[in-house]
Amino acid sequence: MNLSGRTIVLGVTGGIAAYKAAQVASKLKQSGADVHVIMTEHATQFVSPLTFETLTNNRVSVDTFDRNFQWNVQHVSLAKRADLFLVAPATANVLAKMAYGLADDMLTTTILACSCPKMVAPAMNTGMYHNPITQRNLQLLQEAGVQILRPDSGYLACGDVGDGRLPEPEEICQAVEAALTEKDLAGLHILVTAGPTQEPVDPVRYLTNHSTGKMGFALAKRAALRGAQVTLVAGPVHLPTPWGVERVDVTTAQEMYEQVTDRFPQTDITIKAAAVADFRPAQVAEQKIKKSGEGHTALLLERTRDILAALGQCKGPKQVLCGFSMETEHLLENSQRKRQAKGADLMVANSLRQAGAGFGTDTNLVTILSDQGQEELPLLTKEEVADRLLDRCAACWRDKQGQ
Repeated sequence: MNLSGRTIVLGVTGGIAAYKAAQVASKLKQSGADVHVIMTEHATQFVSPLTFETLTNNRVSVDTFDRNFQWNVQHVSLAKRADLFLVAPATANVLAKMAYGLADDMLTTTILACSCPKMVAPAMNTGMYHNPITQRNLQLLQEAGVQILRPDSGYLACGDVGDGRLPEPEEICQAVEAALTEKDLAGLHILVTAGPTQEPVDPVRYLTNHSTGKMGFALAKRAALRGAQVTLVAGPVHLPTPWGVERVDVTTAQEMYEQVTDRFPQTDITIKAAAVADFRPAQVAEQKIKKSGEGHTALLLERTRDILAALGQCKGPKQVLCGFSMETEHLLENSQRKRQAKGADLMVANSLRQAGAGFGTDTNLVTILSDQGQEELPLLTKEEVADRLLDRCAACWRDKQGQ
């Protein structure tokens, strides 16, 4: 997440979930944002303003008439500088004030003066949340252009179980990042595959590879943040689902083949970043294979279905298909040959030998191959690589539409 140069005003209201707002402020600050916190008087009963001042390096505003601030009108000054105004947690009380334009403290006064995008994360007792009055207020805010983050469901501080929990800080920050990201991929349906597959040998063992899915998940995340409708078909990985992404979990190469080919006709851009097994056991043992003496045990393998080649054969004239190629030798030659043989528009040549590239890293070093030649990228984070590749895929798609 990169929010460098962005000014975010975080409003904190008087609910028990105010402690989570400190984590939100910290994550936003770590992402490069200039974070300014405004607290209601009741919020200071749950978390000290000093906590937020330490995390953000900015003075916390509470009292509209605090004369220790600079001479300029504080709520107007913050309102003009803000790129986004986030209220988390947002109590039923502050939602009601926002819905009807009441401004009786620093928080509601600044919100009313603000013209930047606004976002609220409601958190309250489940009965309060589902009360028709609260729901009407949320509807009014939504109609006024305020983005509403749906609360989580679970155990609440009052002992009830139901809707009303503040979403996790990571989810809130992803929503902020999405709100501040240009939606240049809006209207496109992008399909991404990620991770390894696991091919069973017996009920205990399987064949797999070292893929962690980080590159594919970075592609799905950035595509969704940039406004695309994203479907992520993922092998067995331990990564959270990116914000705004539809995730389909699979285990074997055959399962991935079925899920991808079923969805492919409805996609504009498909990016095959998964490390799909090329081989699987020809026969899966029904029971665990036992050791047999000191000799060798032979395992007969058969080829799995080549998903990229299958897509290349049925690709429409206006669809874009991109593959990934990981090689240990003759990287560019083998990858270009693979791209042409499988009917892909682009192929990402990914070296396993160079430092900072390959499985499990947060960076990557790739070369993008196409009919127009090759583009060698420097060592970048996987999200930066994702953006560069999405730019190329989108340009290829526009060319095919005649745009």
